[in-house]
Amino acid sequence: MPPKLGILAGRGQLPGQIVRACQGAGRAFFVIAFNGETDPATVAGDIDHEWVDLPMVGRTIRLLKAAGVQELVLIGPVGRPDFTKLKPDWHGAKLLPKIIKAARQGDDALMKVVVADLEQQGFRILGAEEVFANLGAPLGAIGALEPDAGDRADIARGMDVVAQLGAMDIGQAVVVRDGYVLAVEAAEGTDAMLQRCGQFRGDAPGGVLVKRPKPGQERRVDLPTIGVPTVEGAARAGLKGIAVAAGGALVADRAAVAAAADAAGIFVCGVAIKGPSEEGS
Repeated sequence: MPPKLGILAGRGQLPGQIVRACQGAGRAFFVIAFNGETDPATVAGDIDHEWVDLPMVGRTIRLLKAAGVQELVLIGPVGRPDFTKLKPDWHGAKLLPKIIKAARQGDDALMKVVVADLEQQGFRILGAEEVFANLGAPLGAIGALEPDAGDRADIARGMDVVAQLGAMDIGQAVVVRDGYVLAVEAAEGTDAMLQRCGQFRGDAPGGVLVKRPKPGQERRVDLPTIGVPTVEGAARAGLKGIAVAAGGALVADRAAVAAAADAAGIFVCGVAIKGPSEEGS
């Protein structure tokens, strides 16, 4: 029997999918739900959990240890707080200077500080796909449609651009059409980036949303993620499809994503990333 799992639950569908995966496997688990972030549906019903304010790091650690947690998964995004308004507990206050310094470098630097602190507390950090293998993006088509040669050229271009930007800890996604970069993901996230792309929509579908991890990224947390809303946003923006790094991205409810892509007439696929852009993987 695997050790008891702690689930630090952010926003979106993924935390609930991890909960259901544990229930299906008969694995013991305990959820930390964050006020203002976690969907209450994630912990609805007979789910062992506690609600915590995000900066209460010490309380979170105490709750996890009291619950007998040995392994942790950090799943789902959380908003970056206004550090000037935080009211952390003692442990959070000690950690805050490191967090603020890391946050100035980027999200990956910030997450590495969080992971290191949790590991120092004796927890083993798992990637989401280690808990639920079906979350990982597979190689090949997710749905009925596949990219053509022009799309594959845009995908290759996008993967390279994200790798270059990711080396500076900037974003995990771009939109490319006919080799031209239409949009780059920054702090606003993928959904808002796709909304911006709508202004470039042509008469015929064109362009690809490309998502991959940053070179050297801490892959156990904050992997690029797609779900049904991503597919819907790409379709509204007039794109032909979505490509993610196989084994380097998460797909929230793969069957639903495939169905949404087929209904919208766009492709979704996982592709291999090669060469220097894989450094640190």
